[in-house]
Amino acid sequence: MTYTNGLTAYKETRIKTASQGQLIIMLYDEAVRQLDLGLELLRRNTGEKKDPGCIEPINRAILKTQEIITELMVSLDFEQGGDISRNLFSLYTWFNQELLEGNIAQDSHKVQNVRNMMDELRGAWNEVISRTQADGLARPAEGINIAG
Repeated sequence: MTYTNGLTAYKETRIKTASQGQLIIMLYDEAVRQLDLGLELLRRNTGEKKDPGCIEPINRAILKTQEIITELMVSLDFEQGGDISRNLFSLYTWFNQELLEGNIAQDSHKVQNVRNMMDELRGAWNEVISRTQADGLARPAEGINIAG
């Protein structure tokens, strides 16, 4: 029980101390992880013998991903983000629609397409955040005179 409490505390601290960019990456990581889980279950549940017991875990994984995508949608800043935010909103809306259809039809192709695109977006966000952090570290602090 102590291990579980320690792990929970670690996760909470990691989330509370993360930058906005790191939180976005964490959301993408979890979405991809959930889609991987759903896809694995979908693959196991194909063929002649379908296991009805797999339907609920597949549904949970896909719904969790849809919740994450919705969280990404509400975090968009349309004033600062402009066209990029509007395009991401449209893409996230399409993701949720594809996942809804894929979940109902148990269509791994639709789920896989969303998973691949989420992974690509995660990579793009990671690159942007890494560059932004590197630029921030490379710039001298403004308004501070360390020479005295």
